[in-house]
Amino acid sequence: MKYNELTPEEERVIIYKGTEAPYTGEYINNKRSGIYVCRRCNAPLYNSSDKFDSHCGWPSFDDEIEGAVKRIPDADGQRTEIICNNCGAHLGHVFLNEGFTTKNTRHCVNSISLKFIQEENKMIKKAYFASGCFWGTEYYFMKAQGVKHTAVGFMGGHVDNPTYQQVCQKNTGHLETTEVEYDSSKTSYEDMVKLFFETHDFTQTDGQGPDIGPQYLSCIFYSNDEEKEIAEEYVKKLEDKGFKVATMLKSVSQFWKAEDYHQQYYEHKGTKPYCHIYKKIF
Repeated sequence: MKYNELTPEEERVIIYKGTEAPYTGEYINNKRSGIYVCRRCNAPLYNSSDKFDSHCGWPSFDDEIEGAVKRIPDADGQRTEIICNNCGAHLGHVFLNEGFTTKNTRHCVNSISLKFIQEENKMIKKAYFASGCFWGTEYYFMKAQGVKHTAVGFMGGHVDNPTYQQVCQKNTGHLETTEVEYDSSKTSYEDMVKLFFETHDFTQTDGQGPDIGPQYLSCIFYSNDEEKEIAEEYVKKLEDKGFKVATMLKSVSQFWKAEDYHQQYYEHKGTKPYCHIYKKIF
């Protein structure tokens, strides 16, 4: 059987039964609907409806797709390992009788052992905002009503697949950007724009707070004429209130996701942003 090619870090966990560091995995805070499959062989393993937040630092599920996961005694003699029943890939461990859900089962799974396939939903839209350090921008959007998922990365530059270190050198043209996936049946692009303006200093021209540099400038990346018109409407409302708005409006370009350790940064740290503060304006 031919399996997917793995990176050295994926091999360390999936083949050699390692563990990714807590609160670093891609899917800890994933709230989107879909299925999780084995990263090694693509076999379906878990439904998103069985995922829950156990605050343990790894994705948790209280059930698996029938026949997808095999339990075997761990080498330490104390825990029960779970592996993909199709290819034997190491997933993590299973724990019972902890009281998290009515099923009293917690599959503690490494994100790196999984791939997520999102269920198609025409009500899910994406929006892109830059307002200084993307840690702080994401902090407020990921907590907003109707937001299903957020990711931080880079947009607007001229270098493909830039690293954080490259962008920090201030010569790639990228802005630190947050990608927001929201359910348009529960919130709106207008609500997203209002939150954007209410969580940073949109009058600052050289960065955001103490973070100075071209990668920290304020910008709304619009995907269509409707989004552009809404952004322009709120810039006008702010100007009518006497603000001198420095926010740029640019057309969406390629979004390059940042390294995993940047994702949901403040959620994992358990702290709050130092340069973003919510202030109601509208």
